[in-house]
Amino acid sequence: MSGYVKDVTPTEVNEMVKQNKSISVVDVRGPEEVAGGKIPGAYNLPVNELQSRMDELDKDTEHIIVCQSGGRSSMASMVLKSNGYKVLNMTGGMLQWSGDTE
Repeated sequence: MSGYVKDVTPTEVNEMVKQNKSISVVDVRGPEEVAGGKIPGAYNLPVNELQSRMDELDKDTEHIIVCQSGGRSSMASMVLKSNGYKVLNMTGGMLQWSGDTE
């Protein structure tokens, strides 16, 4: 069960953002995708750099992992979880995101 990553919907994430919950959103898309708009305050950590840069993330914080459609974030979530991070995978990715972007 340790490999199981909990999913969270874009609507749930948007509610957390609106309530100014101190959440960590990690966007694992490439810089060119992120340039088209990301969740406000999201930290860009491209999935292909995850292995070498995951130490930039705080292990005591719960991170919401986001990508374009949910595939890469699911993979990234499993990698982070297996390395001791607390993560939630945002299903549907930015394609399903209806909240504000920056």
